Amino acid sequence: MADEEPPAATPVGVPAVGPSRNPLKRLYHWILSWAHHPLGTLALAVFAFLDSSVFPIPPLFLQVALSLERPRRSFWYAFVNTTASVLGACLGYLIGYALYDSVGRWVIDTWGMRPQFDQAGEQFRTNAFVFVLLYSFLPFPYKVITIGSGFFHANLPTLLLASVVGRGFRFFFLGAMCYFWGPRVRTFIEKYFNLVCLSIGVFVILVLLTMKFAPALFGG
Repeated sequence: MADEEPPAATPVGVPAVGPSRNPLKRLYHWILSWAHHPLGTLALAVFAFLDSSVFPIPPLFLQVALSLERPRRSFWYAFVNTTASVLGACLGYLIGYALYDSVGRWVIDTWGMRPQFDQAGEQFRTNAFVFVLLYSFLPFPYKVITIGSGFFHANLPTLLLASVVGRGFRFFFLGAMCYFWGPRVRTFIEKYFNLVCLSIGVFVILVLLTMKFAPALFGG
């Protein structure tokens, strides 16, 4: 899965910063360094797969770096990110379903996701599909969704279908921004991408609530 298109002459996807003592920041910059590697696409697939269950840093950052290096391949990177992420959801589901005490609890507690996991439990009992769909797109720890799906015995096809739609929309939306605006959109992505996703998510929630309650309100 080596990248065929040559990288831009001037690197635009990876910030030039000095070394950090924070291990997560070092890991973050190491991930970004793969944007200039011949196996960058494969690295994106691996990170996206692992992000669905155990990895602490979302693959979105590498997708941005790769896309800004090679804007014409932005939709390919979105496809790779989406596909690997959804496939990784199966591993997250297995961890929640059968390995929660040995692996799942460690992941949730190590990365400080206990409040989100408890919230997910309530949502899975009400409408699992809508919850997975929205929070696959919104800035929310995806591994909480996948592990929670297994732990709370949600339907696996429901998880995968909603994830394809939610994760696909998120990553292809990002890919479209990189494709059409290239390096000019980098600052906007870094500062406002999650806010834009959140706004779209709120709009979708309002539409769903309207569809659910409008007939009763208007005597339908």
